Amino acid sequence: MLASMLAACGADKESMQRVEGGDAARGRRLLVQFQCGACHSIPGVEAARGTAGPPLDKFGRQSYVAGRLPNVPEPLVRWIVDPPAVKPGTLMPNLGVTPDDARDMAAYLYTLR
Repeated sequence: MLASMLAACGADKESMQRVEGGDAARGRRLLVQFQCGACHSIPGVEAARGTAGPPLDKFGRQSYVAGRLPNVPEPLVRWIVDPPAVKPGTLMPNLGVTPDDARDMAAYLYTLR
């Protein structure tokens, strides 16, 4: 039984999304810079206690982004770069995030489990 529990823990760790070219430490700093915490609560991001958007504390375990996109790197990066283009009518604004910055931000978000 203990072996199966340990195997399950390892499987969960292995299932964490990897963002090619993404730097999670830089992504955390970018989440501060772009003031994502004004709308979201984000663990590890200073002053990120917003409640207008969903909490991102378990983001890496979510199946979907914005309720409709598969939570894998490519759609997530597109979402961070230009939310209204991906989901018209969303309240999440286009903040001028570059694709490179979005990859780093995504890399950090996937650490939140």
